[in-house]
Amino acid sequence: MSVSELPVHQNRPQTALRLPTASLRLVSCAADKLDRPAPAKDLYTSDLFVKTRRFVEIQDKPWFILSAKHRLVDPNEEIAPYEKTLNKMGKAARCAWAAAVLNALEPHLAEVRAVVFLAGERYREFVAPALSERGIEAQVPMQGMHIGEQLAWLKEQLAWIDRINRMDA
Repeated sequence: MSVSELPVHQNRPQTALRLPTASLRLVSCAADKLDRPAPAKDLYTSDLFVKTRRFVEIQDKPWFILSAKHRLVDPNEEIAPYEKTLNKMGKAARCAWAAAVLNALEPHLAEVRAVVFLAGERYREFVAPALSERGIEAQVPMQGMHIGEQLAWLKEQLAWIDRINRMDA
């Protein structure tokens, strides 16, 4: 098995999520942040973001952060802390935000066959369907999970990946 075959959250025994080699990950921002500017990957400090970051970085695939304020953010881009969430924006504003995200994502989609969303419903509600219309598979491995379940799932995946990496060493 490879790192691209990740177990999926289901009520029955777990099966493997097979990700095309040409894929990228989109991770939502978090409310908990440093109190000073930092690279985006370091700015967000919640346990969920930190575990999600480790999960995507260990896969060695391109990834971006979906920011309510900055839209699509390169993890290495330095940004200042802010207070904004899509959860408090109206539908029209969220739709405009998604259009801006898709526009920024465009240069990165040439060879992409799948996008893995590690983000809440508001962050993918208009982006995922637009990608699907282009023939790009939208995968949401933690769909339907509450925060505690997401944290447990990520912990399980990270332990599984660590075991695979130790076997390959």
